[in-house]
Amino acid sequence: MKTYIQSEYHYEYTECDSSGTRWRVAVPHTPGLCTGLPDPIKGTECSFSCNAGQFLDMKEQTCKLCGEGTYSLGTGVLFDEWEELPHGFSTISNSQFTEDYGASGNCNMSTWEPHGDYVASNTDECSATLMYSINLKQEGIVSFDYLYPDNNIGFEFFVQNDQCQPREEESRWMKTTQKGWNHHQVTLTKGNNVLYWKTTAFYLGGDVPKPVLVKKIHVTGVAYTSECFPCKPGTFTSTSGTSTCQLCPKNTFSTRGATSCTPCEQDKYAEPGSSSCTPRPPCTEKDYFYTHTPCDTNGETQMMYKWIEPKICSESVKDSVSLPASGVKKKCPPCNPGFYQTNSSSCEPCPINSYSNGTTCNKCPAGTEAVLGFEYKWWNLLPSNMRTSVMSGMNFDYQGRSGWEVAGDYIYTSAGSSDNDYVVLYLNIPYFSPPHTVAEDGENNVVSRITFVFDMTCSVNCQLFFMVAENSEMSSVIKSWMGTQEKQSYTYQINRNANTTFTWAFQRTKLKEMGRKYTLDMAKIYSINITNAKDGVASWCQPCALGTDSLCVSCPTGNYIDKMTSSCIPCPPNTFLRTYQPYAVEACVPCGPGTHSNDMRTACFSDCLVSVPSGKGQLQYDLSSLPNMTTFVGPPGFTSKGMKYYHQFSISLCGNQGKKLASCVENITGVRGSEDDSWRSVSSYICQSVILPSDATGHKIFLSSQPVSIADRLLGVTTETKFANISSPEDLFPGENAAIKDIVFYFRSNEVTDSCRSGRSTAVRLRCKPLKPGLGLLSPPSSCPEGTCDGCMFHFLWETQVACPLCSEQDYRIITSACQHGVQRTTPMWREPRMCVGGVDLPQPTATICKTTDFWLKVGVSSGVCTALLLTFLTVYFWRKNRSLEYKYSRLMMNAPSKEGELPAADSCAIMEGEDAEDDLIFNNHRSLLRKFMTFSGKRSSDGFDSVPLKSSAGTDMDM
Repeated sequence: MKTYIQSEYHYEYTECDSSGTRWRVAVPHTPGLCTGLPDPIKGTECSFSCNAGQFLDMKEQTCKLCGEGTYSLGTGVLFDEWEELPHGFSTISNSQFTEDYGASGNCNMSTWEPHGDYVASNTDECSATLMYSINLKQEGIVSFDYLYPDNNIGFEFFVQNDQCQPREEESRWMKTTQKGWNHHQVTLTKGNNVLYWKTTAFYLGGDVPKPVLVKKIHVTGVAYTSECFPCKPGTFTSTSGTSTCQLCPKNTFSTRGATSCTPCEQDKYAEPGSSSCTPRPPCTEKDYFYTHTPCDTNGETQMMYKWIEPKICSESVKDSVSLPASGVKKKCPPCNPGFYQTNSSSCEPCPINSYSNGTTCNKCPAGTEAVLGFEYKWWNLLPSNMRTSVMSGMNFDYQGRSGWEVAGDYIYTSAGSSDNDYVVLYLNIPYFSPPHTVAEDGENNVVSRITFVFDMTCSVNCQLFFMVAENSEMSSVIKSWMGTQEKQSYTYQINRNANTTFTWAFQRTKLKEMGRKYTLDMAKIYSINITNAKDGVASWCQPCALGTDSLCVSCPTGNYIDKMTSSCIPCPPNTFLRTYQPYAVEACVPCGPGTHSNDMRTACFSDCLVSVPSGKGQLQYDLSSLPNMTTFVGPPGFTSKGMKYYHQFSISLCGNQGKKLASCVENITGVRGSEDDSWRSVSSYICQSVILPSDATGHKIFLSSQPVSIADRLLGVTTETKFANISSPEDLFPGENAAIKDIVFYFRSNEVTDSCRSGRSTAVRLRCKPLKPGLGLLSPPSSCPEGTCDGCMFHFLWETQVACPLCSEQDYRIITSACQHGVQRTTPMWREPRMCVGGVDLPQPTATICKTTDFWLKVGVSSGVCTALLLTFLTVYFWRKNRSLEYKYSRLMMNAPSKEGELPAADSCAIMEGEDAEDDLIFNNHRSLLRKFMTFSGKRSSDGFDSVPLKSSAGTDMDM
């Protein structure tokens, strides 16, 4: 039987049994050979382990020290070389958006990739996971360094056991990094542990987000290590029993397992931690920079030149250049405004309540106060509240050297180790302190403004970023410029009184190449002016309101300062105060149509009661039943990989004294309901965010990203289609009622962008829809489903019953019924179609007693019969009367004298009593109605005789 030598096999331990014991067995290097090997022997206890710097000698089963040039972590393993994925690591990718959400893109190429010293995540909207599984014999830890600079990527780290059950962690979402690499550590339990690093990008167009980087993954808790690991190239250890290796200093190098570093030759150089040396190139004008020396005791300065560190060029090589000679000394410029020059030629801040133009300090006159801030326009020395650094664009380490240099009239970007480096300038303001003339107003007040003047010279795609961070939170990119830029100014307003850091970062190129080709590409900042800085200095004093002790006092909110009396005067009704110019009544700005000033006179708002002209009258609206804040989601959009997203809008239209109740948040690094207080939120009248449906956490959730305000000020409420240079065309939302015009709310935002020089604007149309009660329907234009066609002007239509005018007497009519059964009814009814709500109520129906047609017909017939009878009797009477008169007249004519002029005899010229007996028999049966008519119709004399006219022969009439 063949006996194997030790080089042909190695020792391993069996799995621990239930009693906690195990056996050491020999395993041949050639599979299938099982004879001639050493017999198994009982091994050490399962929890046995060696200390850091030691390894377990399996032959003797004792711990021994690691030799020089090697190291050991004891019970741990370290992964710090990422030329390829180490053994045991794997990376998978998939779409984080399920088929329910419409994802259809290919994510096979979206994986974590090794890059030498670190492993980098994907940067697209696919979900990529880096996994590592390890079995721990005792409780341990996992720690790693990570760089997470862009919150457009969601980054989470979590641990699962062998049953795929996640560990209970306070938060699996990682915090973004601000100042280089962060360190993270998590406790691991005994047994199997599966480690997950998972990323998913969330962005729509624009720049591709920066990847997440991970390095130095260290896991402890393994039972033992049977060997020591050689130091990787660029590191060394000269002692035995060590747990780490040291970096080689600059201009030295080492190979794997080195016990010391080898110096480079004179004509070569090496960065710290290098595995080889690189020939030094000849020095050129790109290898030095210029700066101005601080003022000396004589008040003089000079320009001088310095080599860019680390110096990698050689002055002894052919065609190399030397440093230019320093410039001649010249008088120092004055100090910056608010400072004065001391006897030692240094600049010191002026005392409280004084000001300066940079030479001497002057006390503020009576009735004025110092306007505090910082105005930097002379650059002989970097101000104390500013600092600079350089961050490598290759491994994102901060290099601990100056990135911006002072040059008298400006400050400019110097060169880094490569053109890919970020040259960073910081300005920190711990707190803001508005002057007395500025009243505190949490809703609308601008706390401060920062203005800087700059230019850029670029031969390639250099870029300048301006960022702001509050209370050490993640910096947000406010503005970026690419390529050559002419001298210009930029202003940003601060709305929150917090510890604020302003950052300028300049990168010459995104290409990851070593060396300096574009050092002449640079950014220059000529001046930086920031207002209302606490512990700032003053360059001027402004009038203030005076108290009884003749000292400056704060005016109440909404009060302006009268120039004549220096007293506080409230702004007139329906005006608001222009905070930064609170002098004279002209500082009170009138509110737009349909708006009123709030109680504090700091903003104009709609109280939800709107009145618009209509014909010769007014239409009244009551919008108070609309919700204080509501949200709606537009139609879906899709990226190139099939990611579905939505634009969500939050709207607060009227009421609430003008408070901005609409809110949009950034919760990419957490799910709603967590205790993550680092979410970035935006509050305004109308805001927009991007909603992303995801199952990245194992269950369906909706993530919110990129919140932005699109309505910070209400300008007016009217039915006009154009107001304050904002248009709301009718053809965007066809179907407007000609009689009842849409009500349009016009808003404007404060944020100014390259494409939106006047800020974003929003017009919300309210349309009367009686059949849509309650909230109704909110929608964007069909031609611009994202709410905007140009990114600057947003349009929305709100169709609801609430948008109908209040009802009035002109909106209903009274219907009167026919008289039935002696009753007549009136019924009020709304005019159709009804286009009003609320307002006046319909009157109650009425019922009145009335006479029917039959009754009046009977009355008419009866009256006709009576009239006919009366006429018949009157006809008979007058006929009989006429006959009697004819008879009497004929008798009289018979008895007349034959001669003219003679009077008749006395007995023949009168009707004697009794001659009418016959007539009396006919008409005098009783005192009838006819008799009464006869009595009144006959004209008698006082003696009872009728008077009858006679005609004489002479032709004269005589009464007898």
